[in-house]
Amino acid sequence: MAASNSHSASSFLFIVSFAVLVIFTGSSSAQLSKNFYSKSCPKVFSTVKSVVHSAISKQPRQGASLHRLHFHNCFVNQGCDGSVLLDDTPTFTGEKTAAPNNGSIRAFEVVDEIKSKIEKECPGVVSCADILAIAARDSVKILGGPKWDVKLGRRDSKTASFSAANNGVIPPPSSTLSILITRFKAKGLSTKDMVALSGAHTIGKARCIIFRDRIYNDTNIDISFAKTRQNKCPRTTGLPGDNKISHLDLQTPTAFDNYYYKNLIKQKGLLRSDQQLFNGGSTKSLVKKYSQDTETFYFDFVNAMIKMGDIQPLTGSSGEIRKNCRKMNN
Repeated sequence: MAASNSHSASSFLFIVSFAVLVIFTGSSSAQLSKNFYSKSCPKVFSTVKSVVHSAISKQPRQGASLHRLHFHNCFVNQGCDGSVLLDDTPTFTGEKTAAPNNGSIRAFEVVDEIKSKIEKECPGVVSCADILAIAARDSVKILGGPKWDVKLGRRDSKTASFSAANNGVIPPPSSTLSILITRFKAKGLSTKDMVALSGAHTIGKARCIIFRDRIYNDTNIDISFAKTRQNKCPRTTGLPGDNKISHLDLQTPTAFDNYYYKNLIKQKGLLRSDQQLFNGGSTKSLVKKYSQDTETFYFDFVNAMIKMGDIQPLTGSSGEIRKNCRKMNN
């Protein structure tokens, strides 16, 4: 009987150990760690921060652009895998020229500079996907927003998908509330996550072609606000008017704060999809809450950013560590 009990106990321990192993290997995000480069590249954080700080001091818009790159990277292809950074080649079409990205994502040269400096410190160690995650965090912090511990350990993809970037995974600025909720839910992000992440539109700019229809045709918009924006965005389509840009938040355009939500309550959301958060129904109470409570907004934003960074990262031996963020190795 004793031998039988011993065998049973051993079997039980094996089953429990195996179950724990399955839990941790079944979720690649469990392999991400804030201390991932503590020994292999201890200067990674200071290096990224230095370049991002310099870029923002020269052009504050770069902060919003770096944050946007991370968002677009995580939503397309297999997740936060650096695919958005790949340049097109004669035999390969990446994601940069897809409709949601073309003319919308930028700051690639900042990523290039970060990668170049990190490669001198610790060659072949830090992924481009992780650089985007750190740069997004630093951009938010430098512009006055919250700071958080970035989970690291992502690897870079050897593929990109022009069709995936084009198929509506990234919600367009004309989205209804239901489309926004559905698209974020498909990536494992809740409605609260979506509303909190949208708060990043407190920084950055948008092109006339993106918001023209709203400022000339929508009724749920402050009249004086619409007229102010019309001065910089002609009704007629075509260049150069299409590419004229306006701040998403006129009140504090280069500060990461909660004015985005205050603007929505006053019907001063520049993008139709943004205004939907207040006028669309179920998210109205969250907009009000964030407009009144910056700490709650920051708390929910940080949690949502961490969740977004966990979207299907490549880890372990998957993918590669690119030497140049714009092209695959070899």
